Amino acid sequence: MDTSPLSLRPPAAARPLPLALCPVRAGFPSPASDCMDASIDLQAYLVSDPPATFMVRVAGDSMRDAGILEDDLLVVDKGLPPVHGDIVVATMDGEFTVKRLHGKNGRWMLLAENPAYPAIVPAAGQELQIWGVVTACVRKFR
Repeated sequence: MDTSPLSLRPPAAARPLPLALCPVRAGFPSPASDCMDASIDLQAYLVSDPPATFMVRVAGDSMRDAGILEDDLLVVDKGLPPVHGDIVVATMDGEFTVKRLHGKNGRWMLLAENPAYPAIVPAAGQELQIWGVVTACVRKFR
């Protein structure tokens, strides 16, 4: 995983993007003539605490079943306390990873969302550090 944070500062000419007020149906199409346009600031939508937030690019497929794919950008909030079930960016023995945090019998472990990968269970003497909680995933299609 590329561990260099990506800037969340908007460029000088950043402006909100148009947003249709009606949701887009993923099933049968419906007329959209009654939808009025609004706008959305993507940074405001994705980031609740800018000073505590960074982005990382995903490498690998260990989280594919959670919908996190290679080259996705993850929005990570360092200010949120991690809880059981969160997807987190963590380090263990100096290696960065993104996994689901799982608490069991008073111990924490990291679970992949791909059955090809084993759980990461810290052994005695190993340090598991949570860098932040993943709050969003951004993907470009083109």
